[in-house]
Amino acid sequence: MSDNDAQPGSYVEAGEFKRDTNYITTRITADGRDGYPVEAGRYRLVAARACPWANRTLIVRRLLGLEDAISLGLCGPTHDQRSWTFDLDPGGVDPVLGYERLQQAYFARIPDYPRGITVPAIVDVPTKAVVTNDYAQITLDFSTEWTAFHRDGAPDLYPEDRRDEIDEVAELIFRDVNNGVYRCGFAGSQEAYESAYDRLFARLDWLTGRLRGQRYLVGDTITEADVRLFTTLARFDAVYHGHFKCNRHKLSELDVLWAYARDLFHTPGFGDTTDFVQIKQHYYVVHTDINPTKIVPAGPDLSNWWEPHHREQLGGRPFGDGTPPGPPRQAEQVPAEHWLPPQAS
Repeated sequence: MSDNDAQPGSYVEAGEFKRDTNYITTRITADGRDGYPVEAGRYRLVAARACPWANRTLIVRRLLGLEDAISLGLCGPTHDQRSWTFDLDPGGVDPVLGYERLQQAYFARIPDYPRGITVPAIVDVPTKAVVTNDYAQITLDFSTEWTAFHRDGAPDLYPEDRRDEIDEVAELIFRDVNNGVYRCGFAGSQEAYESAYDRLFARLDWLTGRLRGQRYLVGDTITEADVRLFTTLARFDAVYHGHFKCNRHKLSELDVLWAYARDLFHTPGFGDTTDFVQIKQHYYVVHTDINPTKIVPAGPDLSNWWEPHHREQLGGRPFGDGTPPGPPRQAEQVPAEHWLPPQAS
């Protein structure tokens, strides 16, 4: 399999897609216990807007206001068998790391690194070596270890008194939704596909029930759990419904989840980090085993993301006692035509 999300090391067993979850688990912490202390300006987050796992880090970094503390390098939406590449930058070279390929940062840490070259990854700029690609831990550490560099008014995305519930909900979402769409798309047998399909939509039905009477997944504010669900929902109609055969319903046909997703999309940090053009390019061009022609579909019309959601009627405080982030920095803005409706872009 050629996709970062179904990276080398992932495999199909008895027709079922198995994700390689062996990541570089070194952590950047306030006390530096793994040898990498929190330090403003030292680390570079390398991400790709196309990737749902990387998109999480872009959302959390922006919500918490970590732009000054952690610089951002963006890879293009497509890649080859070897690595994500910095083809969006002048000359195809990351201006801070001096690399053409993210693979070079992995090899700087572990020569001949044998696993998938994945985003997101955090790179230690002085050594130009990857510190971690453990995407699930990266966002939690942004919330808990980088507090000294949070902006004034940053929300608490991982409140201590809610962590057990957040972790429980997030695990169910990962198993059946985040990874579930891939288990559908890369299934090697009809039986494995139908099993994954049933689990995916059963979990979406469960989420519908949970969100029918409350605005967010855990408590009355946005948490890490909402970030983790959003990036899959944002890609559902654009990619997963057709490309991965997750086609019982479109997201836009599921009233509760559709309104919930739009509510987040309209929230600063979510929609403005979503690049529908790059998302479609990535999946339809890179997954040649599923789409050998590499034709990127013209549809669907995604302007419906801007329809009113009315979820504010449920109450809730998106940022708790905090405030929304300001506008994204000019250098980090998603092109307007990639996420705004035509009349606005």
